[in-house]
Amino acid sequence: MEILRTEHLTKTYGTGEVQVKALKDVSFALEKGEFAAVVGESGSGKTTLLNCIGGLDTPTSGKVLLDGQDIFSMKENKRTVFRRQNIGFIFQNFQLVPELDVAQNIIFPQLLDYQKPDKQRVEEILEVLGLTDRRHHLPGQLSGGQQQRVAIGRALIMRPMLVLADEPTGNLDSKNSQDVMELLMKASRYYQQTILMITHNEHLSANVDRVLRVKDGVLSDLGGVRA
Repeated sequence: MEILRTEHLTKTYGTGEVQVKALKDVSFALEKGEFAAVVGESGSGKTTLLNCIGGLDTPTSGKVLLDGQDIFSMKENKRTVFRRQNIGFIFQNFQLVPELDVAQNIIFPQLLDYQKPDKQRVEEILEVLGLTDRRHHLPGQLSGGQQQRVAIGRALIMRPMLVLADEPTGNLDSKNSQDVMELLMKASRYYQQTILMITHNEHLSANVDRVLRVKDGVLSDLGGVRA
């Protein structure tokens, strides 16, 4: 079952002599449960691609289809709600609410959407991420690796169609980076969760299902890795 498709995605910044094509005719698709990594050097267009797929930036041309729905044909208000309900984001710098504890941070997207928190889902996520005994801790009482686990839980709570992870290990040491990668792979398998991860660390892409490379705004598919 296809979850994500981009069709001829192009993003141009500036005009005339200062025009920069950050994305050039990018087309690819992801199936449900697939874990793909996008690799490339800084400035290659990786983050622009992620932002366009997540509806945080508008492409100059082309389409982003999530479960067959063209997100840029939606009005902005509808796209905002659609994004909140169907896309989970994991950022390099965690972006947790410092005044909320672990469990409250995880359910925060449900509260934004005026949903009653799913207690059973929260307990399951806390257990999967190894955070049960940290549920009442504030972000400031957690290590970087633990904070990123909370951010992963927050991304999963809405049962999104797609999780977008932008350099999720960028602020972590090698041990915590490996732990976070293992948790993302576990989530991919356990929840049949479709994940698209941006990383400059090609070692972290060794166990994902597919590797995509962006260079000078052009995407190439390096194929499958994980058995």
